[in-house]
Amino acid sequence: MAMTGVLRPGHAQVRVLDLEESVRFYRDVLGLVETGRDAQGRVYFKCWDERDHHSYVIRESDRAGIDFLGFRVLDKANLDRLEAGLKAYGIATERIPAGEMLETGERVRFTLPSGHAIELYAEKTKVGNGIPLINPAPWSLQREHGIGPVRLDHALLYGPNVAEVQKIFTEVLGFYLVERVLTPDGNANAAIWLSCGQKVHDIAFAEYPEPGKLHHCSFLMESWEQVLRAGDIMSMNTVPVDIGPTRHGVTRGCTIYAWDPSGNRFETFFGGHLPYPDYETMTWTFDNFGQGLDYPQRKLHETFLTVVS
Repeated sequence: MAMTGVLRPGHAQVRVLDLEESVRFYRDVLGLVETGRDAQGRVYFKCWDERDHHSYVIRESDRAGIDFLGFRVLDKANLDRLEAGLKAYGIATERIPAGEMLETGERVRFTLPSGHAIELYAEKTKVGNGIPLINPAPWSLQREHGIGPVRLDHALLYGPNVAEVQKIFTEVLGFYLVERVLTPDGNANAAIWLSCGQKVHDIAFAEYPEPGKLHHCSFLMESWEQVLRAGDIMSMNTVPVDIGPTRHGVTRGCTIYAWDPSGNRFETFFGGHLPYPDYETMTWTFDNFGQGLDYPQRKLHETFLTVVS
């Protein structure tokens, strides 16, 4: 598949209540690699197999949640093209200068009708994954530190106006709708899963009355066994677990949901089916959303619907 616009989720900036406690959690329990700190007090991390300088940034605040989610685009020409498309659609954009975020080029920021800040960028310093590009090994020792996810995979965001958000992603940014859950009356979408490539989703949204809420950031694991190992490490470190280990019906992914020390939910995720843009959207009725969320138990966990940051 030729990817010529938005490539992937590139970074999330998340608010935490205690910076150093959170650094210890993300570095030593989740197993992310710390790559820098800046004058604003932000701490930068990457997953062991990611090539770019960072994918997950935390800053201390008096409330948990997400500041923004950024997507990497192919090049500067596509950054300009996508910004022009947003403006033509009627969305105000802001240019964040290169260097405001460590090792990152100019960013285009805009706010969705759901209240979430989204960024697009084309340049970020490549620091590699610790494996040579010539005759590379399949993994590095960093994979065995903590949970050790492969990459930042996706995010699920909660807020209002999901129908309008869907139009922006599909009509302007080039995403396509992979799966959806209908509202109880069947007349609208309660939740949507969107992809910009051949992943089962790069971002998802659910209808929620409060704007700008984070449901979770998800980290990709290499296998179901690695998801189970993540669960062991969570228990060893008394991490509060929300749901799992289990399998989703929606996406077919294997999952554990848990919370960081500030109450930000995160996911260790593996699998999922491989869609193409010409595939028809899969639809779940709301009365069967329990099976979509937790396929073995067929249970719609209350926390999934109500606990956000």
